[in-house]
Amino acid sequence: MRHRQKRHARAAAAVAVVALLAAVGGCANDASDGVTTLNFFQFKGEALEDFNQIIAEFEAENPDIRVVQNQVADADTVIRTLLVKDKAPDVITLNASGNFGRLAQAGVFYDFSNEPVLDTINPAVQGILKDLGTYKDEVNGLGYVNNANGIIYNQEIFAQQGLKVPETWDELIAVCDKLKAAGITPFYGTLADSWTGLPSFNALGAYPAENGFFDSMRKEGKDLSADSKVSFQKDFATTLDQQATLFSYMQDGYRGKTYDDGNAAFANGEAAMLLQGIWALSPIKAVNPDIKAGIFPYPATDNPDDRVLVSGVDVAVTMPKNGPHTAEALRFVNYLFDKGVIEKFAASQNMVPSVKGAQLSDDPALQSVKPYFDDGRIAGFIDHQVPPSIPLAAIDQQFLFDGNAKAALATLDSEWRKVAARTIPVTGE
Repeated sequence: MRHRQKRHARAAAAVAVVALLAAVGGCANDASDGVTTLNFFQFKGEALEDFNQIIAEFEAENPDIRVVQNQVADADTVIRTLLVKDKAPDVITLNASGNFGRLAQAGVFYDFSNEPVLDTINPAVQGILKDLGTYKDEVNGLGYVNNANGIIYNQEIFAQQGLKVPETWDELIAVCDKLKAAGITPFYGTLADSWTGLPSFNALGAYPAENGFFDSMRKEGKDLSADSKVSFQKDFATTLDQQATLFSYMQDGYRGKTYDDGNAAFANGEAAMLLQGIWALSPIKAVNPDIKAGIFPYPATDNPDDRVLVSGVDVAVTMPKNGPHTAEALRFVNYLFDKGVIEKFAASQNMVPSVKGAQLSDDPALQSVKPYFDDGRIAGFIDHQVPPSIPLAAIDQQFLFDGNAKAALATLDSEWRKVAARTIPVTGE
């Protein structure tokens, strides 16, 4: 069944490529009527109507430009095919994962270094993109909207129990103990879906990953060992210990529950907290529109001032290096980053806008993470720095099943060495 699904996915991607190539070719062959047609490649199905509205408003203000939106499901595969065939769309959105970083490193994207729009964007957001990879010293993408990976909590349960948002690790554990003593499940676990262990791994691992951990790992490469300057075995033992501690406060049977189970259970008040990010708020509110939920960063340190919020650039905007309609494409990009435009889009998508001074929606969860964006206390997802051939989710899940941290960390180091021996330098996902 799984193999058939993969074949279907590849076939769908191939069809998407053909359709998009046809669309790009059609744009290039438009009759000369004084109107420039831009091909707009975007990957978020749920953002289709939002972008349609943006395009309509842009075209009304710019009658000499027509924008054709092509929404593609398997964006990473399709964009690679288009770039190889020299059919790059005029304006591109991608999720800012390691795949985006690898493409940027290949030198296929435009350099925004000297564009005024760059000065309007939160530098901390741009820092996350830079860490993923760039071509030389260029700026190859612009952060548009961002998610937040933290601990979602039920504000009403916290208020009823007289609990404050914890700011240190000891305070977090004290909150868990008080909830447990009151007969309330602290966290709802969902390890039937292996990836649901990664939000906590990413958030807790952001602390040892500070100060260039993965840059040092790439330098160690195939020579990495437990005795190296850095390694998972040397630097991530506390991370796994903290993760195991949090999972000790889960409900019975959490190993057999799925992501959807967790969202529904949290929405119905069956647990006080959920180890997820703001992407879970929409399905939670679909079950309980009236729930009052906030988010706080994992307080993995003893000093509240050292807290960081893990965030990913959910949508990055870029352009091809030498596109045929650079000037017109930049006009559309600049419009996307208009404060009013990005505010409306971010509110609709339940995300944090990247433009400095842009207002967030009044959703309590988004308002609770605003100070971390304002102060630049954000860090990227560390699993984006791990090569995709390393089965990080499965390794972490196995650790959370058997508690063998030593084996998990040794496996991560071993897998890193294998990838480094095959592909140098090691790149992130």
